Amino acid sequence: MRVLGIDPGTLRTGYGLVEGSRDLVRPLDYGSIATSPRDQLSLRLQKIYDAVRELIAIHRPDWVALETPFLSRNFQSALKLGQSKGVALLAAVHGGIPIAEYTPAQVKSAVTGYGSADKAQIQEMVKRILGLAETPQPADVADALAIALCHIYCHLSREQMGLRP
Repeated sequence: MRVLGIDPGTLRTGYGLVEGSRDLVRPLDYGSIATSPRDQLSLRLQKIYDAVRELIAIHRPDWVALETPFLSRNFQSALKLGQSKGVALLAAVHGGIPIAEYTPAQVKSAVTGYGSADKAQIQEMVKRILGLAETPQPADVADALAIALCHIYCHLSREQMGLRP
């Protein structure tokens, strides 16, 4: 199963494509989609949408997985995060790819065993699980890989219990 994990943001959206089975998980592609703060928000959102569509067209993942947004005290930041997540979701829908969403605590727990893990712990565990020589940078990339791993682990657990994915 191939899962494209996405950590949305309006300045940088992390992505990580992971292939996983009962026996093995391995990274296939990862990086970030950078946008310029000088560009209008609509142009940044279009760049994210186009890049996610291209990743889907190239890699044909079985699933796209995203994190549900956390509550933010800054309304404008939360709104922009929701917009970037929305265009990533739309790209997946247009690509015909099913979508899974997980809370930050679910992702952290799946990858580190601790639902309140910090960024450094997530990065280190992603590096170890995927056998990477270097820690995935920036943190958005590690988060996207962690989201993909979370979906693989949850999907395999549900399969093992005889539940629908």
